[in-house]
Amino acid sequence: MTTSADSDYVDVLIVGAGLSGIGSARHLQRACPDRSFALLESRAALGGTWDLFRYPGIRSDSDMYTLGYSFKPWLERKALADGPSILRYLRETAAETGVDQHIRYRHKVRSANWNSSESRWTVLVQRGESGEQVELRCQFLLMCCGYYDYDKGYTPDFAGTDEFGGRIVHAQHWPEDLEYRGKKVIVVGSGATAVTLVPELARETAHTIMLQRSPTYIASVPEEDSTAAWLQRFLPGSWVYRITRWKRVLLQMYVYALSRRRPALVKRFLLGKVREALGPDYDVRTHFTPSYNPWDQRLCAVPEGDMFKAIREQRAEVVTDHIECFTRSGILLQSGRELEADIIVLATGLNLKFMGGAQLSVDGQAVDPSALYVYRGMMFGNIPNLAQVFGYTNASWTLKSDLTGDFICRLLNYMRKTGASTVTPRLRDGTVEEEPMLNLNSGYVLRSAGQFPKQGVKLPWRLYQNYILDFLQLRLRPLRDSVLEFR
Repeated sequence: MTTSADSDYVDVLIVGAGLSGIGSARHLQRACPDRSFALLESRAALGGTWDLFRYPGIRSDSDMYTLGYSFKPWLERKALADGPSILRYLRETAAETGVDQHIRYRHKVRSANWNSSESRWTVLVQRGESGEQVELRCQFLLMCCGYYDYDKGYTPDFAGTDEFGGRIVHAQHWPEDLEYRGKKVIVVGSGATAVTLVPELARETAHTIMLQRSPTYIASVPEEDSTAAWLQRFLPGSWVYRITRWKRVLLQMYVYALSRRRPALVKRFLLGKVREALGPDYDVRTHFTPSYNPWDQRLCAVPEGDMFKAIREQRAEVVTDHIECFTRSGILLQSGRELEADIIVLATGLNLKFMGGAQLSVDGQAVDPSALYVYRGMMFGNIPNLAQVFGYTNASWTLKSDLTGDFICRLLNYMRKTGASTVTPRLRDGTVEEEPMLNLNSGYVLRSAGQFPKQGVKLPWRLYQNYILDFLQLRLRPLRDSVLEFR
């Protein structure tokens, strides 16, 4: 049974209580204090990714000076923080600001329909363990649910998995009762999850193997920011945070730009550091030299070279090969080598899901997400009063999340000032060429590209993955342009 009530109306409905949702709610509190809002969270706790992932060593590969919010300084010493520290930061933010009082847990959005005659969204929500369906309504719908499928990670169809005599787990759903101490463990994968897991597991396992089909660029970075540590001797923590944040932003942009313009130089530098860490006799070409250029896929960051240290101390090993099949005692490779294991961990990546899988419609007509063009990285052509927070692929997610939250607040205030009830980006230029919205060649992106909207080749339909340009466009330029239609 589906129910609704007049009391279930809010001005802004935020879907997701993770990094983006909490930050967006705080922006609304500060810039639009006269607007009512609620956050819908499908799980039983806030935190999103940082509450979902529980595998050993979980950490961010983005520094906290840029992954942290613009309005709440990160004051701990570690720049690359562990998952529990990030989750604590999010909980503190929600509690200090009162955002946590607006969260409705176990509310999963199933669909949303825009009603033009009422200028409102009607959102169908599955609530609680009973699965009761309720209808909520809002003027503006803000999707802050990221792009991961939280229900299921990507699992390739490996032959022989039923034959394996040990335990197979996926890193996205790490079991609390998994005892890996003293065991032989194989981690299948080579991305950020794998390079985080391997050195952590290797501290207590008999032996840990990272089994990869192909290598990933891995860079060793300091756990602490030396500039921040020096500045803390003279300046208040909030000043240190802002200065270090901008330093990190500029450094990220410089490395990315250099990677696109002079990939051979960056590749030589990264591989040179790996050779320094592992010694001249290690086969860096086979195990750490990708076939693509830096930043065609995301770089993996390891704090203080912990991955390389585990390899040097022979607690961990990297094997580059293809899987033939699982066997009773482990994994048989196409080369004929068999790897023994008690536990096999699948760090094989993520499945992506646009807007958490919610079905969109306008006046009852279903919307095909893949037919949409994205406006300024957040709104969608011909869809009224809807935005999605979508972070950077080449920098910290929160940098774009903060800019998006600020822009939406400016937009809402402009609408109230002018008496407009709707705002719709209109794509009237038929000459805009299309490109994929996600500009990475990572497997998880390529597998799901057809589910997502597209971008154009020029502003405001173009995503430049450039914080400075977005800062100028989203925070400083006037709201009105030839694309936004206010009514």
